[in-house]
Amino acid sequence: MSGSSPAPQPAARPAPQPAGQKVVDEILEVHDLVRSFGGVRALTGCSFGVERGSITALIGPNGAGKTTLVNVVAGAIRPQGGKVLFDGRDITGRPSHEVALGGLIRTFQISREYPAMTVLENLMVSPQRQAGEKLATVLFRPGKFRAEERAHVQRAVEVLAEFGLYGKRNDYARALSGGQKRLLELARAVMADPKMLVLDEPMAGINPALIERLADHISRLRDERGTTFLMVEHNLDVVEKMCDRAIVMAVGQTLATGTMAELRGNSEVVSAYLTGGVVEVGAKG
Repeated sequence: MSGSSPAPQPAARPAPQPAGQKVVDEILEVHDLVRSFGGVRALTGCSFGVERGSITALIGPNGAGKTTLVNVVAGAIRPQGGKVLFDGRDITGRPSHEVALGGLIRTFQISREYPAMTVLENLMVSPQRQAGEKLATVLFRPGKFRAEERAHVQRAVEVLAEFGLYGKRNDYARALSGGQKRLLELARAVMADPKMLVLDEPMAGINPALIERLADHISRLRDERGTTFLMVEHNLDVVEKMCDRAIVMAVGQTLATGTMAELRGNSEVVSAYLTGGVVEVGAKG
């Protein structure tokens, strides 16, 4: 019939996934990051992804660019090229406090507790967007401020009990041992209710018994809370026991990813890291 509208076309269907192929949900995506310092290129097009709900290790020889990468991802320094996506949002170059508010929290190689505050007080300052941060709330809505503070105290006590630090709650943080400070730093991060934690050498400088305790806490947080972890770590025994996979860096780039068993079969990785040798990315043999 002349002038009639064309028949509606059926909506296009998404292409089917190949049978047996797993759809990977990556909470963190790093694309072609570049960063130089005084002509020295610390990151030279580094790219990788971290699967949601995983414990992923970031390993590589000293000078590979791991700490620079963590600093870029967490917003401590800006990249000169590339992109960082977290939970579907572009956070490239965002300052660290904005990155943290979005749910990505990092810890440091050296514990950064508040030494002149008690262990309990250290946890109390960790929750984000507290009502007490606004003078108007404290002055004109004191009931809201006090109710939130009571809730934070209760939560902090629960977290300290989980981490075996309840008995130290009234001690000054400076009095804790090195291993206890590591536990405190992780407990503080948990109080911020993160989606993902980036840990910079969490096992460094603590005794084997505390390493096992810390590893248990990390695994529990992943299993019970769904927290994702990216962990810079040199202790390969720890990586093998607790991490789902490892990302290997060398000369500012991602060299390989996989389980430790898979990486041991990769000649580039063996040469660049596991045997302490040096290899250019892309070299064979």
